[in-house]
This record gives sequence, structure tokens and C-alpha cells, in this order.
Amino acid sequence: MDVTSVVAVALMMAIAAALYSSVGHGGASAYLAIMTLFSVAPETMRPTALALNLVVAGLAAFSFARGGQTNFRLLAAFAVPAVPAAFVGGLVQLPPDLYRPLVGIVLIAAAARLFWQPERLAARATRRPSLAVTLPAGAALGLLAGLTGTGGGIFLSPLIILFGWEEPRRTSGVAAAFIVLNSAAGLAGNVAGVQALPPELPIFVAAVAAGALLGIWGGVARLPRERLLQALGLVLVVAGLKLLLT
Repeated sequence: MDVTSVVAVALMMAIAAALYSSVGHGGASAYLAIMTLFSVAPETMRPTALALNLVVAGLAAFSFARGGQTNFRLLAAFAVPAVPAAFVGGLVQLPPDLYRPLVGIVLIAAAARLFWQPERLAARATRRPSLAVTLPAGAALGLLAGLTGTGGGIFLSPLIILFGWEEPRRTSGVAAAFIVLNSAAGLAGNVAGVQALPPELPIFVAAVAAGALLGIWGGVARLPRERLLQALGLVLVVAGLKLLLT
């Protein structure tokens, strides 16, 4: 990759990291899209996206947890089955045409619900989900995370919010920690892919870390609940369109 391309990729990744980290996400779907635009080798894309996910979601998870915005009980209910499933998913190479259109439509539909009456969604009472729901859902999300090279938070956040299992800010805290765990497991499952990490990775890491710090500053304490929902909706639209159009 020439110098101009490296700079362009780094800037685009920094912007993506700022947007995604503000709602507790790592941005893997955006990094995959950016690398696709610059014709990065497929065997390089997934481990690179997971590595960057660890950086961005790790910073977000720390900030949300430090601010008391992480429901660790809810996190455990999804993460315990998700982490081993993400490891298994990292071992598998899945043709992207099998999941992209369906998942893209689901994400855009969830985004539409977040944009519609966000004040009512933000203000409603929350309830604890049953383990009979969270355990299979967590396993499915973890498997999907490992297969796609994402952390799974892009699917977990709307699920939690739409079913009223937690309020928006604490949902972001749960999603960030969930992404860290799944990204680490997916990267471990795809350990052979670590050898394909690009030499430009330190530059990309610095770029997404800078973007994440900016996004976290805006998301953890400054965005009101309804605006946080709309920011998440925007992230879902971007990710959904990426899956449908790539």
C-alpha cells in the first residue's frame, strides 16, 4: 500500500472509530468496508478489523465501565455463550453472500425503529431478560461475530434496546465489553490470520485510538439518551448499507 493510500485509510478509519465508539461499538464493519475500497487482501481484512476492534472497543469499554455505565450481569448473560461461539466462528470461512443481504436489512430495520420516537424508547422502564433468551442469542451473536470478523455489538445493541432490557447508555457499555471479548475470541480462533496483519497496522491503531477518544468524549457523558439512540441508528444504517452494497 502506497503512502497516500495509507494516509487515506487511516483518516477514514479514525472517522469511523469516532462515530462507532460514541455508542460503544468497535467499528469492525466500517474497517472492513474501508479495506474493501482499497483492495486489501481478504485474508488480511478479518484479523486487521478484529485487532482494531479490540483497541476501539477496549477504550470505550473502559470509559463506560469507569462511568458506571456497564451492566455486568447483562453482559455475562450474553458473553458466556458468545465467547466460545466466536472462537468457533473464527475457525470457519463463510461465503459472505450467505449473510450480507439479510443482516443488512435487519440492521436498517432496527435503525428505523431507533429513529422513530427515540424519546419514548429512551424513557421506558427496563426489565431483565430470561437466560432462556440470552444464552442462545449470545451463542448466535458470538458465532456471527467470529464468522464476519466483527465484535457482534452491532447486533446486540439494537436487540437490547428494542426489547427494553437496558437503557441506552448502559446498553453501550454492555456492547463495548461484549465486542472486546468476542473480538479477542474471534482473533484467537483465526490465529493463522494474525500472520497476515499488515505492516501498516501500528499507523491504523494510532488513527482509530485517536478517533475513539474523540467519540468516547462525546458519547459517554455528553449525548442525551435520545440522541445516543439516534447516533446508534446512524451507525446501524451505515453498517447495513455496507452489507447490502458491498
